[in-house]
Amino acid sequence: MPKIQLSKRPKARAEKPAKSIHAAKGGRHASPARTPSKQVAVGIADDHTFIREALRSVLSADDSIRVVGEAENGRKAVEMAVAERPDVILMDIGMPRLNGIEAARQIRQSAPGVRVVLLTAFGNDNYIQQVVDGDIDAYILKDSPASLVTHAIREVADGKRFYSPVISHRIRRLASNGPQGTVQKPAVKLTSREVEVLQLISEGAANKQIAGELDISIKTVEKHRQNLMDKLHIHDTASLTRYAISSGVIDNMVQLPLPLG
Repeated sequence: MPKIQLSKRPKARAEKPAKSIHAAKGGRHASPARTPSKQVAVGIADDHTFIREALRSVLSADDSIRVVGEAENGRKAVEMAVAERPDVILMDIGMPRLNGIEAARQIRQSAPGVRVVLLTAFGNDNYIQQVVDGDIDAYILKDSPASLVTHAIREVADGKRFYSPVISHRIRRLASNGPQGTVQKPAVKLTSREVEVLQLISEGAANKQIAGELDISIKTVEKHRQNLMDKLHIHDTASLTRYAISSGVIDNMVQLPLPLG
């Protein structure tokens, strides 16, 4: 009887790639690239408690977003950004102690990985120009639907920029009109510290209060106040306040004296 030679079975080796294909489709050893995206960590900054609570409720209902902190003014927003390092901070512009635009600048310096979405009722050209110049990641209006807010947060977390349709239209109009259409910029450049002092002065804080708030000496506050007056050619507090409002450092809803305790 002729001798029958059994063939080798290469199939055993061929089955290994099949396992890896199964894993890539969601098996126990799936590739990390296929796993769901992590939640976006978000901080909320607004001086109105009701608005913060409403935003937290809206954002917490979205499984892709996790609220990690809240702040009631711009200074607290900067502190939250440094301490919590959220992916995104959703922040108002017109806030006491430090406005949202200046807070965003400080966040970019102190916590550069944190991106900023400005959510505000203010859509005038002065603010829009500051946002464009300040390299803000997103600018949306408070009359936007909740779905637009959450969409903006995800877009910004992915490294993109986002503007409300109305804001985008205004930005294009300012750009297309050229120098005549852009908002007139201040003739002088204020430092971050000078902006902080100017806002606190305009909100009615005395030198001693400003010194305590900024953790500087009263003498240093007086020096910043004098520098502001010299730069702006202004010689009284009322005129400083008017300048702060006209230049967008504060809005006329937060210029009343505020407790700094």
